[in-house]
This record gives sequence, structure tokens and C-alpha cells, in this order.
Amino acid sequence: MAVSGLIMLLYLVVHMLANLKIFFGAADFNGYAHWLRTVGEPFLHHEWFLWSARLVLLAAVTAHAVSAYQLSRLDRAARPQRYVHRRRRASYATRTMRWGGVILGLFVVWHVLDLTTLTVNERAAPGRPYENVVATFSTWYGNTVYLAAMLALGLHVRHGFWSAAQTLGAGRARRDRVLKATANVLAAVLTLGFVSVPVGVMTGLVG
Repeated sequence: MAVSGLIMLLYLVVHMLANLKIFFGAADFNGYAHWLRTVGEPFLHHEWFLWSARLVLLAAVTAHAVSAYQLSRLDRAARPQRYVHRRRRASYATRTMRWGGVILGLFVVWHVLDLTTLTVNERAAPGRPYENVVATFSTWYGNTVYLAAMLALGLHVRHGFWSAAQTLGAGRARRDRVLKATANVLAAVLTLGFVSVPVGVMTGLVG
């Protein structure tokens, strides 16, 4: 779970930085989208790099989901009876990790249908990623779905990064504050970075 989570985290950082290119205009954003499909040519065929990245990401998502299910089963098997003490000790992010993962999984499906296959984007057109993004965030439901998912992502990354660091042995008494601060900053930067795109469209900065 930790390794697959870090793979997805690396993808999120790259994806967020790429999304911010939308603030430089349609030419830059569309040019970047075209470049992704030609990476490695002529050694690689058209879109081979893009599909390779998608397959790696799909494998990471699958491994993460399977690991979460297995850990949940092991946790229940270790203590089938509930604790007598019912006061919630865990943080909000910890308690919502499972539902956050479900929300993000559903969002990924919607996101692919919206901006990759263009199935649910009524005003989308192939080969026009900048215009398709603007079309998505010009609707109330597009903004609602995206903003809710990004808030869930922030909570998930905040707790997930900390958990992954502990699992991989990075957590030490002297490093706890640094790791917690890093988790908080990373979650905040990713959330604000992703949210800035729909906010840019809504405010007319992008469009």
C-alpha cells in the first residue's frame, strides 16, 4: 500500500504541475497535451508512452485498493469485537481514509469519462484539451464534483503520506515533526494547485 501510494503521489505532483500550464493559455496547454502523445517518437509509437504511464498508474491503483481491502480484513480479524471505549481517538482524516479512497476512485472514473473519453462532457471536442477543461468547469456539477474530490484528496494525501513514511521506516522520534509538516504542506499544495484550475475558470482568469 505504501509503495503504490507513493507512485500515485508522484503522479499527482506531476499532474498538478501540468494542470497549472492552463494559466499560460490554450497554446501552451494544448501543446503539452500533444507532446504527451509524441514522447519517445520515433523509437516509441504514437501514444505508447502515455499508455505505458496509464498502465503503471492502473497497476498502482489496483494494488492500493487490494492492499486496503486486505488490511481491513486483517484488522477486523485481529479484533472481531468492538472496543468498550467509544470516544473517537483518531483524526478526521484517519477515520475517513476508507471513504476518501472510495470517493477518489469514483472521481477517477468520472474524470476519465469527462476529459479523456469525453463521454460526459457535452461541449467537448477531440484535440482541444484546454477548451474541454474550460467547458467542464463552466458547469456547476463539474465544479462540485471536482472540488469535493480535491478536498477528499487533500485529507487522503495528508494521512497517507504520514502512514507510508511510517511503513517504510522513515518515521523516527526526531523526524516526526518534519514528516507531519511535510504531509500537511504536500496535501495543502496539491489541493490548492488542483483547485486553482476550476477557480480560475469560474473567476474568468482562464477561459
